[in-house]
Amino acid sequence: MAEADPPIAPAALPGTNRFYLGHEVVGEVVEVGDGVRNVRVGDRVIMDTRFQGATCLSQEIAPLCRHCAVGNFTLCENASLGAGPRGEGGGWGDSFTAHETEIYRVPDDLTDEEAMFVEPLSTAVRAVLRRPPEAGARVLVVGCGIVGLNTIQAARAIQPDCHITAVARYQHQADAARRLGADTVLLREDPFEVVASLTGARVYRGMFGNRMALGGWDVVYDCVGSARTVQESLRLARARGAVVMVGITLAPLKVDLTPVWYQEVDMVGVYAHGAECWHGEHRRTYDVVIELLRAGKLTTAGLITHRFRLDEWRQAIQTAMDKRSGSIKVVFDYT
Repeated sequence: MAEADPPIAPAALPGTNRFYLGHEVVGEVVEVGDGVRNVRVGDRVIMDTRFQGATCLSQEIAPLCRHCAVGNFTLCENASLGAGPRGEGGGWGDSFTAHETEIYRVPDDLTDEEAMFVEPLSTAVRAVLRRPPEAGARVLVVGCGIVGLNTIQAARAIQPDCHITAVARYQHQADAARRLGADTVLLREDPFEVVASLTGARVYRGMFGNRMALGGWDVVYDCVGSARTVQESLRLARARGAVVMVGITLAPLKVDLTPVWYQEVDMVGVYAHGAECWHGEHRRTYDVVIELLRAGKLTTAGLITHRFRLDEWRQAIQTAMDKRSGSIKVVFDYT
């Protein structure tokens, strides 16, 4: 679990002063308040905007801000106004409360496992749609934790005709990356040492071990977000390519951004999910993910590696953090 450093930008906002643990969760509505119209007791639901913060809808603000008006609720410009009550609790408990607009009813044909994965898969699909690879493109995915693995399969689903290289740290991650659509997996290899053979780039070395590639990957999805991975991703992307920041370190980073200037590399951010342009239509990210799951282009098979009871939370955290355990996705099972 990441710790947030107080100097980061979101920490200045009162609307982000508290997060309850557990947002990739599927549950059942057990009680509704007066005036609730969109959900009923017994509905199977997942979190939608509940974890990311307040929105114009959850605060019942009208008119909607420009982002809420188009369905990108996580970017709400009124998120820190503090209007109205906020829900309490999260997936690391036996219940939570939420505004009816902050949860999403699960279609009956999805299993609980698929339903739980709609939210994390949505982050990956949104990331790829922020800079979708073209046919024949060379794609690099940095990091093969659950975010990176989902990004690999999202890139393969959205653009089947691209070459995907993944960077993994552990053998079980490398095996999963290949199964989910990676053409090449770098386990211990240095990306700078293989970029020429994979993309045709040239690598130059300056003083003090300073390295830079000319040419390189068309799109890099950085699913780690450390100072090292951001810096290397910018230097491994081709001129006028893109680096999409999917992962993040919640602390100020010292990073060389000169490739953004010198090679005109686009640096693109992605946060959670919202609304997408999908085959010419305006669609919710959740709806796109469910469509891809139904079509068999996304999968949850083999991604849950460990299950624990809630009272085993210490062991669950230890297993999730120590990737030598072979963990990919660790879940609490209340059944």
